[in-house]
Amino acid sequence: MLASSYNSLYVVFSLIVAIIASYTALNMAGRVSRTQGTASVLWLMGGSFAMGLGVWSMHFIGMLAFRLPIALGYDLTLTGLSLLIAIASSAFALWLVCQKDLPLARLAGGAVLMGIGIAAMHYTGMHALLMSPDVQYIQSLFALSVVIAILASGAALWIAFHLRGEGKNITLLRFLASLIMGVAIVGMHYTGMAAAQFPVGSICGAAGDGIDSKWLVVLVIVVTLAVCAIALIVSMLDARTSLLATSLDRANSELVQLALHDNLTRLPNRILLNDRLDQAIHKAVRQKSHFAVLFMDLDGFKAVNDVYGHHTGDLLLVEVAKRIQNAKRGEDTVARLGGDEFVVLIDPGEPEDAAVLAQRLVESIHSPYVIGRQTVHVSTSIGIAIFPQDGDTNHELMINADAAMYHAKEQGRDCYCFFESAMNVNAHQQLQLQQDLRKALDQHEFLLHFQPKMVAPDGPMTGVEALLRWERPGEGLVPPDRFLPLAERTGLIGNWVINEACRQMSEWHARGHGAWNIAVNLSTVQLAHPGLVEVVRDALLSNGLPARFLTLEVTESTAMRDAEAALIVLDQLAALGVSISIDDFGTGYSSLLYLKRLPANELKIDRGFVTELAQDNDDAAIVSAIIALGKTLGLRIVAEGVETAEQQEMLTQLGCTTLQGYLLGRPMSAQRLLESVQQGA
Repeated sequence: MLASSYNSLYVVFSLIVAIIASYTALNMAGRVSRTQGTASVLWLMGGSFAMGLGVWSMHFIGMLAFRLPIALGYDLTLTGLSLLIAIASSAFALWLVCQKDLPLARLAGGAVLMGIGIAAMHYTGMHALLMSPDVQYIQSLFALSVVIAILASGAALWIAFHLRGEGKNITLLRFLASLIMGVAIVGMHYTGMAAAQFPVGSICGAAGDGIDSKWLVVLVIVVTLAVCAIALIVSMLDARTSLLATSLDRANSELVQLALHDNLTRLPNRILLNDRLDQAIHKAVRQKSHFAVLFMDLDGFKAVNDVYGHHTGDLLLVEVAKRIQNAKRGEDTVARLGGDEFVVLIDPGEPEDAAVLAQRLVESIHSPYVIGRQTVHVSTSIGIAIFPQDGDTNHELMINADAAMYHAKEQGRDCYCFFESAMNVNAHQQLQLQQDLRKALDQHEFLLHFQPKMVAPDGPMTGVEALLRWERPGEGLVPPDRFLPLAERTGLIGNWVINEACRQMSEWHARGHGAWNIAVNLSTVQLAHPGLVEVVRDALLSNGLPARFLTLEVTESTAMRDAEAALIVLDQLAALGVSISIDDFGTGYSSLLYLKRLPANELKIDRGFVTELAQDNDDAAIVSAIIALGKTLGLRIVAEGVETAEQQEMLTQLGCTTLQGYLLGRPMSAQRLLESVQQGA
């Protein structure tokens, strides 16, 4: 047999090309698997050509590394056929690994077909030498080369299938896998070459007319590296483009999320709610059905926000949103409009469904919230509007549900109300009245009247209670019940009352009545206002009135609505030296625990007990108990609404220290009060 040898440099090149071809194949498999339609077909075609050319190039560089003591050449037709076989085998491999799954049977069948294809490429390429006599093969090595081709193909298919995705270390894994696959391909080639035997006297029939091996090696290496490089660059650019497109899609989704959802609670916002309302209207019109809109506003949220800070308020809103989500049905929509306003859209929704859900929401939100180290309480007022009877546009439905919600607040809060047409009329009246109150404040139409407070049983006068009055030009005094409830809810005039009361009392002190004090009622809105302490401090300082001559009256219900928050504010007021009086005691919570903690100096017995006061009845027993409780706590006891001598006598006997009522003096202007005192003297 003819002695053979190898060009070591070409052998090294063949290994490098095999590794590059393997890496290209793995990369192409990833691109094909992540595309669809025409793009997938194009990547399959391009990948098959690049991979097939790489495998074929490795084979022919290995052939060119082979040396015999005779001239060698390669038949162009057979060489081209071997390239086509390599490309076809590569196309089959890429198609196979891009399927959704790769069971063992399919992997084994694919390995056999691809291994036979690679072996066919190799031995077709060997046949391109056109040796005479024919090349003889050692059967064992020939069989081993085919087995290696099949095993290498199976390993390549398995690796390519599992590395076709994207991941953190995918590039490194593909490189390591390429080394293994390249060595396996080279191993198959040189095993096949070792199986070839060339008898002495053999000649190469393609040596004269075939491809000249001198320039073939350069052509093959350059073309192969160029094709693989182009394929990899295009693949990398496509991957970057896909990544950019994915990032843009994600960013766009996040922008849509931000545009249509509340940033704090992640609930739909007003924009998305309006869209859902429009859809619900179209659906209800088409199906001639109903749906309900529940407009919710939290009671007491502002106090929590002001006392504990906005961070606690935000956390509370998140917890409220969770409770609403848990209370609603799966098909209902919950939205946050901003602040402490929420809307629930029930589709479909009959009035009975809305009532059941509203009650569930009222009960759920009323339960205490533990925010950090604080336990806070809020409730909710809910207004309900039904389509189509309460409005046939989303604007009308929202307006009417809002009107019903305000009606629920007027009914005492922590409840729900269905919309009625009269509510809109009342809402417009309230809005007009609110505008009139602002105008009246600007034009100095408000004044204070003062009701005397007497040492029991009949004097002398120890002070007065300041009562707000509105003297409207051309109309006279407006009845208090027409404007006081709205004035208290809005908090429009509370600061003016405090300052004017301090000014008037300072004036009386200057005129020789230095023992008098003045009492001012605080509304729920005032007590919840974060600037109340500063308002009181400024009023005292600007008018030169010592704090001990100002009494702030807080109803028991107002103090107990959010007891923890009220305690903080009242403690700050007491620290100024101001007296605190608990008004209407006995009509609200009567919580001894909180009464003990309140910094109160005075208890004021509600006029309801005084009016019905008679010997041996329940009211007398209640008043007696209140007086005993107040004395035990070291508090002054004031009874208001004293209108008869019998009430005056009994309250004095029971131990009241101060009396107030029409019997002792009606509310009057500052000038009339001075005249009354002078006449009494």
